Amino acid sequence: MLQSWMVIGGITLIVALGTILMRPRDTVWGVELRRPQWLVFEPAIPFIWTFIFVCGAGSAILVWEKDPGSLKTWLLMALYLILEVVTVAYIPMTLRLRSLKVGLILGAVGFVLAVSLTLLIWPISGLAAALLVPYLLWSPVGTYTTWEMIQLNPEAA
Repeated sequence: MLQSWMVIGGITLIVALGTILMRPRDTVWGVELRRPQWLVFEPAIPFIWTFIFVCGAGSAILVWEKDPGSLKTWLLMALYLILEVVTVAYIPMTLRLRSLKVGLILGAVGFVLAVSLTLLIWPISGLAAALLVPYLLWSPVGTYTTWEMIQLNPEAA
């Protein structure tokens, strides 16, 4: 029998692999963009997001285990999934459309979804809500970085 952590972890992994939708020519466009001087931690960003996705999956598992299979829980799982899809879509969509504004919008939407999800699950599990704090802290950094990049690359807005 499949355990909830297997299903949720597997779905998280499959969605996270959505970044393979990037085409090499799109990546070249992104690499050529000017970045803020303070963005010295860029090589760590994939590791940071991996940690955030693991925390998000852990949060979803805790919520599922509180009331497995109920309509409310399924709706919350859908919100977790939408949040991950929006988050993972940031890089491929920004690069494919060659628009930092798209990235800015996706980053802001992701943050709003994460705040909403956190508020919805707080009464169910404080720990599950706490596991979304890394997303809530990091997402604005990425969104602000995108805004800064628009200022440095107005032609890429």
